[in-house]
Amino acid sequence: MSKVSVIIPARWGSTRFPGKPLHLIAGKSLLQHVWERASKARGIDDAVVATDDMRIAEAAFAFGAEVALTSPKHRSGTDRIAEVAAKLRGVTHVINVQGDEPLIDPKLITRLARTLTADKKIEMITAANEFDADADISNPNAVKVILDRDHNALYFSRSPIPFVRDGSAAVPFYRHQGIYGYSRQFLLRFVKWKPSALERTEQLEQLRALENGARIRVVLTKHASIGVDSPEDVGTVEKLLATR
Repeated sequence: MSKVSVIIPARWGSTRFPGKPLHLIAGKSLLQHVWERASKARGIDDAVVATDDMRIAEAAFAFGAEVALTSPKHRSGTDRIAEVAAKLRGVTHVINVQGDEPLIDPKLITRLARTLTADKKIEMITAANEFDADADISNPNAVKVILDRDHNALYFSRSPIPFVRDGSAAVPFYRHQGIYGYSRQFLLRFVKWKPSALERTEQLEQLRALENGARIRVVLTKHASIGVDSPEDVGTVEKLLATR
C-alpha cells in the first residue's frame, strides 16, 4: 500500500533573504502558508517540515506542523528531505514542496501524488505550465522544460527551449515549477549520485536524474505558482493571497 509524505525543506540562511521561512506575509509566516496549503492536498498521509534551525522548528511546532530536525551540512533541499525520508516508517513516496511557495496549489500536490502512486514505473515527477503570451522566456530564473509525447521531460534549461528557427514555435513554451515527487527508493539513490556535468553547467539539480538515465514525468497545470525569492516579492504575493 502506498504512503505519501509531503516534506517541506526550510533553512534560515538565504543569501538574498535571511530568515525567509519566518517572514510574515498577510499575518502568517511564509512557512505556515506553505504547510497549510500542503496539508489541504488529498492523497497524502502527512506534511513534515524539515529544517536544521531551531527557530524554524519552534515556529513550525507552534502552528501545528510535524517537524524533522536534519543535519546542517546538506547542500540542497533534496538532500535534506532524503535524510527525513530515510527515517520515516512505511513511506513509499515523497513530495518535495519548496518552503518559499506560499501559493502552491493543493490540487497540484494531489495530482502529483496520485499520478506517482498509480504507476510503479514513474520514479520521479514534477510540474510545468505554459508561459503567458507576454512572458519573458529569456529570463534565466524561469526554467524551461521540453517534453516527449508521453509527457516525460526531455531537457530542462535556463535558456529558451526549443530554439525557434523560422519565427513561429510549433510547440508551447513550458515553465518548470519547482515541485517534485519521488518514489522513496529513487530519492535515496538520487542523492548518492554526484552532481552531473549538465547540472553544474545550468545549476539545475533535476538534470542529474536525466543524465543518469532516469525519466521525469511532467504534469501540466494552468496554475502558475509564484515563489518568494527576495523581500521585493512579498508585496506581490500578499496581493495574490488576498484574491484567493
